[in-house]
Amino acid sequence: MSLADDWRALSRSLLGEPSLTPADVARVARVDLEQARRLWRALGFPPVADDDRVFTPADVETLAAVRDLVAGGTAPEVVVQLARVIGQSLARVAEAHVAALSAGSTAPDVEALVPRVARLEPFLGYVWRRHLVAALFRTSAAHAASEGTRMVVGFADLVGFTEIAAQLGSAELSAFVERFEAHAYERIPAFGGRIVKTIGDEVMFAVADGQSAARIALALVAAYAADAMLPDVRVGLASGPTVAYEGDLFGSTVNLASRLVALAHPGTVLVSDELGEELAGDPAFALRRLRPRLKGLGRVRAWVLRAND
Repeated sequence: MSLADDWRALSRSLLGEPSLTPADVARVARVDLEQARRLWRALGFPPVADDDRVFTPADVETLAAVRDLVAGGTAPEVVVQLARVIGQSLARVAEAHVAALSAGSTAPDVEALVPRVARLEPFLGYVWRRHLVAALFRTSAAHAASEGTRMVVGFADLVGFTEIAAQLGSAELSAFVERFEAHAYERIPAFGGRIVKTIGDEVMFAVADGQSAARIALALVAAYAADAMLPDVRVGLASGPTVAYEGDLFGSTVNLASRLVALAHPGTVLVSDELGEELAGDPAFALRRLRPRLKGLGRVRAWVLRAND
């Protein structure tokens, strides 16, 4: 069987029998033909000639579902934007799936793909629903942040982790990350803080008051600077309302702290304007005001925090 025959067999197994032209699909789904073509292009698929019978009843069902979305109040432009995101994301998933199937061989096992797709499809739906819940919660948390608990949120990021990790074996990398986490787990609770989560080369923590947060940040910077086995860290701190859910924290305060750590230089601590104003009267700390521009937040006041030696 030729490659073209294999492709046709796979297509029929996964998509159904192709029997409809673009005009057929649009007519049966009761959608304008140009709108259908625009959606097709947004999903990342190549143009189809007017007389090509490449579409199936599944295409009609999908197009009808899009029609119902628009009828329900979703703007057509929003639907096209979603189609672009979905198309790009699932194209990457498909490429990764095929790469996994063909690992160690010259070509993917087409016959083995069909039953695997049936098992994988519910998994994709499950992951999407989980991410949808998380995204909805993050959005709701941002709107409800004014009613949340006020906390100081911090991020400590290990400088140059990606480059270092590329040079280490599995055992060495595991020991490297464990050493990074050990410093954090030793110092953050010592000043009354709580480790919210660790994400590879980054640790997120929270504490109730600004002075404790500042001491944690400075202790972390000093600890990593003194460890010859690890690079420096940079720390970002922000104070304000947060929303807690399943052990994690959400809201604009978390977002600001994350942006500040990305802006900080190695071995330094950046704090939000509100926290800087609070700490400025404490003789234990020295602060210098900055006016960084943060992507998505515009010009934001921030402070460089140091110990007042």
